[in-house]
Amino acid sequence: MPLLDIDNLSAGYGGKTILDGLSLSAERGDVVSLIGPSGSGKSTLLRVLIGLTPPTGGTVRIGDEAINYADKARLKALRRRMSIVFQQFNLFQNMSVLDNLTLAPVRTLGVARAEAEARARDLLANVGLADKAGSYPDQLSGGQQQRVAIARALAMQPEILLLDEVTSALDPERVGEVLETIRSLASTGITMLLVSHEMAFVREISTKVVMMDAGRVVEQGSPSAIFETPAEPRTKSFMQAIIRH
Repeated sequence: MPLLDIDNLSAGYGGKTILDGLSLSAERGDVVSLIGPSGSGKSTLLRVLIGLTPPTGGTVRIGDEAINYADKARLKALRRRMSIVFQQFNLFQNMSVLDNLTLAPVRTLGVARAEAEARARDLLANVGLADKAGSYPDQLSGGQQQRVAIARALAMQPEILLLDEVTSALDPERVGEVLETIRSLASTGITMLLVSHEMAFVREISTKVVMMDAGRVVEQGSPSAIFETPAEPRTKSFMQAIIRH
């Protein structure tokens, strides 16, 4: 049984369809990368999964549990199993790095403060920021802030981590440090769905690549299959455009 199973999922805004009967799945430990042109629904899919954009049809299951996005209690429970990191860091600017990491575990999960702090310090060490616990976000570089955002998401101990173009807002020289953090996470076995335009990184890290267009899955498969021998004309044209640039 897949850890995450998305079946015939639809969503939209103001009468405009963004996701149109999309289906895909992820096994535990998979790194699934979503690629495709702008406007294809990649980020919307992540927002629907985490409960920020309501679906208009279809089902999402984690393990054997179907997610009822209209039920606030079930949505709260979902966010204990799934966390998201956005393009923008969304850190609380008036709180220290340590407080940013401990707020949700203490308030949402009921974790004791001392335990939450201990885990937060471990996570900061894991992302190379052990010395920044007492710093404030505006004292950090963009790459450091994004690594704090990743650590904050992990502080909830999710089964599934969603990453939405987490390097797109960074200076080029800071991209590598965030990609290295994601690379390290992949080796821990956490299940990840990521949207990224860093195609070399996608090819390296993914267990599955999903090509999307117009809110649908065009093609999915191993990185070598999608990058080297795509079967669908739309995937081929997308890859050719990437190679030209």
